[in-house]
This record gives sequence, C-alpha cells and structure tokens, in this order.
Amino acid sequence: MKKILVLFGVLAFVSSAAVADTYVNGYTRSNGTHVQGHYRSDANHTKSDNWSSSGNVNPYTGQHGSKSY
Repeated sequence: MKKILVLFGVLAFVSSAAVADTYVNGYTRSNGTHVQGHYRSDANHTKSDNWSSSGNVNPYTGQHGSKSY
C-alpha cells in the first residue's frame, strides 16, 4: 500500500511539472493584423528555460531557440 501511495505522489508531482504551458488566445492588433492563438511557457523569472533561448526547442513547433540568455 505504501508503494502505491508513493507512486501516486511521484506521478502527481511529475505531471504537475510537465504542465507548464499557457495558452494565449488569438487577438487583433490595433493595425488590423490578426495574431493566432498559441502556447507559451509559463513565466518563472528565468530566461534560460524559455523556448526561444539557445539550446531549447519549442515542443509545439520544433523550432530551435536562438536567443542568448
């Protein structure tokens, strides 16, 4: 029984850490340009783990990051 509870706790922790994405709704800019809705990584006061940072890959587009941090 203890093993099951520990396993459940570990799975709950891992799944909460994996859901670190926020969906941004599409919108229309003041100049009439439409921006499609998209996912972005959650804000966390660091720059090194953003998808656009060098060494990281956007899991939704496959695009490699190029910005230095």
